[in-house]
Amino acid sequence: MATPKELNLHFPAEFAAQEAMWLSWPHKEASWPGKIDTIFPIYAKFIGLVAEGQKVRINITDEVMNAFAEKHLLAVNGNLNNVEFYLFPTNDAWCRDHGPSFVVNYEQKKKAIVDWGYNAWGDKYPPYDLDDVIPTKIAKQFDLDVFHPGIVMEGGSVELNGKGTLLTTTACLLNKNRNPHLNQKQIEEYLTNYYGINHILWLGEGIVGDDTDGHIDDITRFINEDTVVTVVEENKSDENFEILQENLHELKKMRLETGKQINIIELPMPKPVIYEEQRLPASYANFYIANKYVVVPTFRDTQNDEKALMILQDCFRDRKVVGLDSTDIIWGLGSFHCLSQQEPLI
Repeated sequence: MATPKELNLHFPAEFAAQEAMWLSWPHKEASWPGKIDTIFPIYAKFIGLVAEGQKVRINITDEVMNAFAEKHLLAVNGNLNNVEFYLFPTNDAWCRDHGPSFVVNYEQKKKAIVDWGYNAWGDKYPPYDLDDVIPTKIAKQFDLDVFHPGIVMEGGSVELNGKGTLLTTTACLLNKNRNPHLNQKQIEEYLTNYYGINHILWLGEGIVGDDTDGHIDDITRFINEDTVVTVVEENKSDENFEILQENLHELKKMRLETGKQINIIELPMPKPVIYEEQRLPASYANFYIANKYVVVPTFRDTQNDEKALMILQDCFRDRKVVGLDSTDIIWGLGSFHCLSQQEPLI
């Protein structure tokens, strides 16, 4: 079977027009031990905001979960307009990593799905058998072609500008718990062929507390085809300081597929979020870019929350930036971007 690149298909940037946002309704208590009930009001607000400008498609395990989800959505938003439910059982809620990777050809009005392998970030949280087959189930539901590269890849580990450049980290993609049989050059061939890109840029380490081994979506995000926001830590004694300074240093040396230098906008980090003596991967970079809103996690850090929201609002002149309290959600070691996956509009 030909690859997406051979068929002139590519993975669009998140800031491109979207038909829908995909989610997997949270139900695994072990992901939010002792706290899962606290996340649903904010999760429902997230859905309600995004649904104002596009469809929200939610994977659910059964009719009981459907009713539970509808109850929370109605309590917060008052209606279920633009919300669709699909009986596709999942093990966990992290749809960015187990959900479908949509590739498109805008000229031909063609859309397809790449079903990467999924092993719960290096077999950290089994079982993941239900999550691993979600993309193919969605492809069958919508009668879309589906590609099976045969290697492990997570949506949160890559960031794309929609014009040929992909940004990722060595800490994650070269980790031996993902694809130990592949070297960097071989992994780049898969990225090129199945995301439909030409140019790959590598950063190093991820933030402290990130159990994904360094996903890019907690560090650096494209806000347009030649500009990124990247988080920096101002406190020199913080354990993230050197990591993020090194990434900033590398970004400044990088060039896009056009040869142009990347425009870099610095975003603060929140004060450390600690729960049960564990440093959590709180980052303002884990925002979701929807058609109407940019939904940003906040962490009850008045000064830095407000600063981050102001910076991002200046970045997204065509959308309203909204902060939602992610202090409870981040106990699951991810936030709004980790929970979601966009479906492009063609």
